[in-house]
Amino acid sequence: MCGIVGYIGSQEAAPIVLHGLRQLEYRGYDSAGLAVIGGDGALHVRREAGKLLNLERCIEENPVAGAIGVGHTRWATHGPPSQRNAHPHSSPDGDLVVVQNGIVENFLELRNDLERAGYLFRSDTDTEVIVHLIHRHYHNGSAGDLERAVRAALHALHGPSAIVVLSTRHPDRLIAARLGNAGGVTIGYGAGEMYVASDIPAILRHTREVAFLESRQMVVVTAAGATFTDLDGAPVVKERTRIDWNPMAAEKGEFRHFMQKEIFEQGRSLTDTLRSRLDFQRHTVMLDSLNLAPDAARRLAKLTIVACGTSYYAGLVGKYYIERLARLPVEVDYASEFRYRQPLVAPDHLVLAITQSGETVDTLAALEEARAGGAFTAAIVNAIGSQAARVTDGHIYMQAGPEIGVASTKAFTASVTDLFLLAIYLGHCRGVLGDAERARIIHALSTLPGLAGQLLEEAQQSGYYQELAERYHGFFNFLYLGRGINYPIAREGALKLKEISYIHAEGYPAGEMKHGPIALVDATMPTVVVAPRDGVYDKMISQVEQVKARSGPVLAVAHAGDDAIRAKVDHVLPIPATDELLTPILAVMPLQIFAYEMAVRRGADVDQPRNLAKSVTVE
Repeated sequence: MCGIVGYIGSQEAAPIVLHGLRQLEYRGYDSAGLAVIGGDGALHVRREAGKLLNLERCIEENPVAGAIGVGHTRWATHGPPSQRNAHPHSSPDGDLVVVQNGIVENFLELRNDLERAGYLFRSDTDTEVIVHLIHRHYHNGSAGDLERAVRAALHALHGPSAIVVLSTRHPDRLIAARLGNAGGVTIGYGAGEMYVASDIPAILRHTREVAFLESRQMVVVTAAGATFTDLDGAPVVKERTRIDWNPMAAEKGEFRHFMQKEIFEQGRSLTDTLRSRLDFQRHTVMLDSLNLAPDAARRLAKLTIVACGTSYYAGLVGKYYIERLARLPVEVDYASEFRYRQPLVAPDHLVLAITQSGETVDTLAALEEARAGGAFTAAIVNAIGSQAARVTDGHIYMQAGPEIGVASTKAFTASVTDLFLLAIYLGHCRGVLGDAERARIIHALSTLPGLAGQLLEEAQQSGYYQELAERYHGFFNFLYLGRGINYPIAREGALKLKEISYIHAEGYPAGEMKHGPIALVDATMPTVVVAPRDGVYDKMISQVEQVKARSGPVLAVAHAGDDAIRAKVDHVLPIPATDELLTPILAVMPLQIFAYEMAVRRGADVDQPRNLAKSVTVE
């Protein structure tokens, strides 16, 4: 989950590394540090506990100068957040530093061995064993060959790791390597300068030409370019990828928080998600990168969606879409549990991962399990060139653009929209979705970005959600209810509230309320219901009545102008009318805004909520 940035060239490294770390702080903010080789040939290391701002202040007071450097922002695994546990970690002679994203599963065994060899440990981290291993191999057996020493050290590690190595004995290079599913390693190409980063946003200001490391690969980066090998030293040929993201997409601009910006970008991100994928003349959906031919789609017997967190709830919506429009059985599983239950996977199955980063370790492991069973694998993913996109048989890019806020918003609606596109495609291929119905729902889909923009603009201008936050920020428990296709939206809404405001909230199918949760309902527990005028509207009204009978405050996500529900609830969070199947994409937006305003009113750190990170790359 940690973030890594490296630079080599002719410019000052520290400002470039610090800017990159700012773009990656969503990956971890327990501590931060950097190391630069100065004009004196020595490594100058700065480390601070807490957020990146502390490191920036440290460097203002104690500047570092040099044209090669590496930095790190940490999400703690081994060892509590502290200065001593911050990266980079140094060798005993101070000639070598290492930063890592990942986990060393056998670090106790390695640490004991290194301590017997005379190495002293100055931190509680598992990362420190890596720098000592490299140092030992460099001076004993590798004959001063740094690349060989790095390879030898990595061969001793168990568990996923992505590392960058910087040494004063080789001041013309950075060495990066990847072992397992430890998060991305991106190599950026410039003119007489090069970059290394965990994620693209860190270097997007400087370059659009990148290459990606796979597991068990290593790269030597100099100012002139990059040389790739596997961990046995065999050459590897890499193709470059051009990234078309707008660099400004990774900046807050006029908004107070990234999350706020990303919520109100959803009209545009939905437009980008749909662009070039709808053929209005033939009433078809084009998903060329999925690589699933119509005859293969017809032969499918089952589709399994694997995902974590918000992506899991998107998958639950997708289940409704695909079963209804494609008549294909769908199972939705937590990626973290999928491989541990010995799942039944066969060659006529499609296993679809949903992952914004494309680097979530549990999701990648689930895909490995699916491939081992012979299934066709695919991913709905936002990060271009990420591992999930590279290891699957096909993929669908969300096209949401960079999402920096830890709590996902626009990536959720983009992934649900992609699932709708997939359902139409599969339904057409399988011959169960006729031309007239496809024409109708594709037309409805084309109006979605405009409706989203309308909803968001009205919400932004009204001040209504700030008023709601003022009214409800002091409550400690919320119940969220939905039914049918909007049940997953209740769960996603509850997740958003607890992620960023630290208020306990639970999402339930509305029909299950009387099977336990209703015991909690009273004047101190607000209930949020997702109740558009759809096929279960009357049943949702019944749930509202039951809550109100027990003095529970009720907030309803409902169609604008629905006077009937307005008369029964305390507050309405309005959405425009659309096709019933598309309602979840609009219904989640008021819940995102409500959670955001609640967090702001409570003084929470919206973009960097405690204990969380954007990309989970360790188990």
